[in-house]
Amino acid sequence: MNLTQLKAYKVKDVVFSNNITAKVQLHFNNKVSYNVRYDNNGMCEGTMTVEVFDKNQPDVLNVKVTVCGVFSVSPDAKKELVHVETFKELFPYAKALITTLSATAGIPPIIVQNVDIDSQDIYRFDMNAIKGETE
Repeated sequence: MNLTQLKAYKVKDVVFSNNITAKVQLHFNNKVSYNVRYDNNGMCEGTMTVEVFDKNQPDVLNVKVTVCGVFSVSPDAKKELVHVETFKELFPYAKALITTLSATAGIPPIIVQNVDIDSQDIYRFDMNAIKGETE
């Protein structure tokens, strides 16, 4: 049984910088960030930013996309599990967007490597606790 269901997604931001001037060998590096915000109506919004750049010369080629997804959430779902599940649902959209952008830009398509989110530590910040408030 899924704890979440993707209801909608949108591309929030795209940055594409292509300064390749000659035959050059690129060595890509990826950065992925993801944040989930919850409301009190059984919904959450995930915001994911994926950036791909040459690790030796980041100004030669840089692709950065931010996608947002709106999810319904099971009422008894733990937030750490929701974070992982929504990441897995949204990541393929960001990955496909980067591949499509690079392919239509006249360069070989960039295939972003999958992220093993299951083996990552999930950091959760309770903003009410940080501010000294109670829930």
